[in-house]
Amino acid sequence: MLPAEAALLAGAAFAAGVLNAIAGGGSFLTFPALVFCGVPPISANATSALAVSPGYFGSTLGFRSELNAMPRQRLWREGLIASLGGVAGALLLLITPGKLFSGLVPWLLLFATLMFALGPWLLKRLGQGQDLARWRTPGLLLVAIYGGYFNGGLGILLMALYLLTGESDLHRVNALKNLNSLVLSWLSVAAFVLAGAIAWEPGLLMMAAATAGGFAGARLAKRMSVAWVRGVVIATGLVMSALFYARG
Repeated sequence: MLPAEAALLAGAAFAAGVLNAIAGGGSFLTFPALVFCGVPPISANATSALAVSPGYFGSTLGFRSELNAMPRQRLWREGLIASLGGVAGALLLLITPGKLFSGLVPWLLLFATLMFALGPWLLKRLGQGQDLARWRTPGLLLVAIYGGYFNGGLGILLMALYLLTGESDLHRVNALKNLNSLVLSWLSVAAFVLAGAIAWEPGLLMMAAATAGGFAGARLAKRMSVAWVRGVVIATGLVMSALFYARG
């Protein structure tokens, strides 16, 4: 890597770690940065998943008090579901042609952004999520498959899922989002490593930067208002959807 490329990738990874801890969508930054530096799309996606995965660990630690207050059985059950979905999504990515994958990216990001933006309205219409609570488990499996396939927008979809299925406290939602993102990302990354899809030099640099960003972002998230958190998610999702569409 050239020094300018290393600086770009490290900066994108740190910012992605912060964004993932606050609202999700960090791969909106790491994936295009890798593509800009010449990494092919499939490898860029796999390397991006590697880069942001340690950031989930840092941000999960930042929400440990919220996680400690939740039932252990539920956390283990949802972690297992996220694990299965993450591996399935990673295997699906590895058999997808690069051109087809590039064409799907903006639509996946736009879908995730719209779901998060419409979450409060849907909650009011459906009795604060009570009618959708039974869809929490199958919904988590589908989102985990998506996350293993393409990490961009994973946090947005997880937050939308938890808001739509009855979680009303944004800090609890963030804690669950970070924990399950951590579990499914690490297992999907393991599949990418075994398949030889990782670009290791930029990936290791970005891992370190994203870890620092994730821990910093978890502290910042607790100080931000709900309106600001939602604004960051929606604005990032819309901008990156448009950029990927224009590029493709």
